[in-house]
Amino acid sequence: MKSIKEMGFAKLLQKKGLYITLGACLLAVGGAGIAAYNNAVSKVSDNISFSIEKNASSLSHLQADEKTSGVEKDKDSSLSDSSSQVSVPKTQPNVMPVNGEIINPFSNGNLVKSKTLGVWKTHDGIDIKAENGTQVKAMNRGVVTRIWEDALWGNCMTIDHGDGIIGYYYNLAKAMTVIEGDEVDSGEVIGAVGDSAEIEAAEPSHLHFGLKRNGNWIDPVTFINPDMKK
Repeated sequence: MKSIKEMGFAKLLQKKGLYITLGACLLAVGGAGIAAYNNAVSKVSDNISFSIEKNASSLSHLQADEKTSGVEKDKDSSLSDSSSQVSVPKTQPNVMPVNGEIINPFSNGNLVKSKTLGVWKTHDGIDIKAENGTQVKAMNRGVVTRIWEDALWGNCMTIDHGDGIIGYYYNLAKAMTVIEGDEVDSGEVIGAVGDSAEIEAAEPSHLHFGLKRNGNWIDPVTFINPDMKK
């Protein structure tokens, strides 16, 4: 018969064996769990990396497409702008306000004797012979800037022809076909020749026509005639 001491030692060994076996099982389970966890983490990491690379690739293509699209859009806009910018001449052909003999030319600052006043003075325009009632035309396109009645020059009109050119139409009839602010074209009728200019009353019926360029009187004949130096 085993002694009580031996029986106690055997039971102790059995308990320790049970604990060892249980511990080994826990370690095995824990190791499997860790392995499974590491495997899952690896898969998630791979998926994340693939997703990031895919998104980066998509973003790169998108940016490239946007750049290309922007270039094409700019090209289209440029073509559209260039096609809409049609070259238009600044002015129309210059024409004489009336057709007739020039009875008094531009004096270019020199003094000439006035038949009406009997004094020497400059003649800052040209007198174009024409019967009363003859239609007066705009020298070129422009805007009617002023219409008034002057004590010496009679019924007057100025037209801004652009590029610093102002036309002065004097000795007109009272009735006008335009008003201040009207836009006119080259050769458009603006009024008629009158006999309203007291300062040139001794002259035959005519239109007094003057031009200023940037505030200075110039010869209308050399400006209008394309064969003359402007």
